[in-house]
Amino acid sequence: MKNLFIALSALAIFAFTNPVHVTTKAVDTKASTITWKGYKVTGSHEGTVKVKEGVLKLDHGTLVGGSFSIDMTSLVCTDLASGQGAEKLIGHLASPDFFNTAEHTTAKFEITKAVAYADNDYKVVGNLTIKETTKEIKFRANVVDGKATAKITIDRTDFNVNYGSGSIFDGLADKTIYDEFDLNVSLVTM
Repeated sequence: MKNLFIALSALAIFAFTNPVHVTTKAVDTKASTITWKGYKVTGSHEGTVKVKEGVLKLDHGTLVGGSFSIDMTSLVCTDLASGQGAEKLIGHLASPDFFNTAEHTTAKFEITKAVAYADNDYKVVGNLTIKETTKEIKFRANVVDGKATAKITIDRTDFNVNYGSGSIFDGLADKTIYDEFDLNVSLVTM
């Protein structure tokens, strides 16, 4: 009788529990894009960087997790023409003054929490790693039909990218580079 009671209890619990149906979808690195924009007192610069790999985890179409990595060696400037400073800017961004891409070839982001707050919109919390420094960041994202888009604002000084920062160095005047930069991320799954 005791065994029958245990079996029926287990069956009842199983019957009334909604099992999680998480599917993992690989990110199509060729169809996915990341654009960046950095700001300084005298203007801004923008460009692209490539998605190296990634996945989105969905439970019945609802975002529940995921991650992606960025190929930091793929930095490109799109607002300056070749021969008009683009190579110099990218060389400086790739140097130890900024992202030191020779030693830190990849940046990574991993979702730790995704909270749905409207149709297809989420508050995403996760860990971003740049130059071996990991910090929690939060941003809003939209996920529709396996495509996730987000505008992410990052404080570079949180990741020891301090060159030209007016919050760290005094007397920079018009040489000041603002701490925050933007990433517009579009991850398309296969």
